[in-house]
Amino acid sequence: MAGKLAYERYHWFHGQVVSGLYPNARSLSERFNISIKQAQRDIEFMRDRLDAPLVYDGARKGYAYERSGYELPPIWFTGDEFIGFCLALRLAVAIPDGSLKKSLRHFIEKFYSVRSFSDAPSIEEIDRLVSIKNIEYYRVKEDVFKSVLAGLLKKRPLKIIYHTPYKHERTERVIIPLHLLCYMGNWHMIAYCTLRNELRDFALSRIVSITIHEEMTLADIPGDLPPIKDYLRKNFGVISGGSQKEVTLKFSPEVSSWVCQQIWHDSQKVDFDKDGSLILSFPVSGFEEVIREILKYGSQVEVISPPQLRAMIKDEIKNMQKIYM
Repeated sequence: MAGKLAYERYHWFHGQVVSGLYPNARSLSERFNISIKQAQRDIEFMRDRLDAPLVYDGARKGYAYERSGYELPPIWFTGDEFIGFCLALRLAVAIPDGSLKKSLRHFIEKFYSVRSFSDAPSIEEIDRLVSIKNIEYYRVKEDVFKSVLAGLLKKRPLKIIYHTPYKHERTERVIIPLHLLCYMGNWHMIAYCTLRNELRDFALSRIVSITIHEEMTLADIPGDLPPIKDYLRKNFGVISGGSQKEVTLKFSPEVSSWVCQQIWHDSQKVDFDKDGSLILSFPVSGFEEVIREILKYGSQVEVISPPQLRAMIKDEIKNMQKIYM
C-alpha cells in the first residue's frame, strides 16, 4: 500500500507541475498529510530516479519543468509481479549474453526503485535464495547469440560457417532465422536454409562464424514451409520424427513414486501393478531420444513394448558389457 500511495503522490505532483501551478514540498505535504521531509524526498526521487526535469523557481516558490514533453512513467506493479520479474532475472542465467543479463537486471532495478514494496524481497535476497544450474549443455559464444537474436528480431538473413561434428565438416550457409529455442539447456535456431532449401535446426554451439547477409529478405522464403510449431513438435522432445509408435515402460517400485510425477508426454498413460511397479505408456515417433532416457534408469526400468525398442536396448546393453568385461 505504501508503494501505491507514493506513486499517487508522484502523479499528483506531476499534474500540478504540468498545469503550471508551481507545487512545492509544503503543498505536497498538505495534500497527502506527510512530513515536509518526506515530501522533499519524493520530489528528489522524481528528479533523480524518474528523470523528471524539475527546477525550483524562487520567485514562484515552486517547481516547474525546464523542458516540455516529460511524462511520468506509467509503471504499476504488485508485489507478486515484482517477484515474477526477479525470478525472470534468475532464469535468465541460461542466456549466453552477459550484456543482456546486465540490462535485464538494470531494468528490474529501475522498476523496483519506483515502488516501495513493504513485503516483497529485494533483488539481492532473491539472488541468494534462488539459483539455477544446467548440466549437459553446450557453450554458445556471446557474439553468436547476439547476432542470431538480432537477425531473428530484425528479420535479417545470416551467413554462417556451421560445424557438423559427426561428419567432421564445415559448410557455409545463408539462412533466414525464424525461431530461437532453448531445449533442455541448449540453444537452437530454426531457420530456412538456402543450401538445403528447407527448414533446418542449427545448434548455436556449432556456429563457427556469423555475419549479416544483405542480399536476401523474408520474401525469399518459400511459402510452403511447415508451421514452426509443427516443426518443433516433430523434431524436439520424446515424440520426434515421423509416424507414431506406442512405448510402454515398467519402472520398479523403488523409482515409481517419483517417476509418476514426471511428464514424458501430454497424452501419457500411467498405471500401477500390485507390487508398486509403474507402467508408463506414451507415443513416440523415433527411438533415439527415448533410448537415452531409458538407459538413465539402468536396471530400474524394463521396456515392455514395442519389440523393436526392446531389442535396441538389449543390443546397447551387450555393447556396454563388452566395454566392462
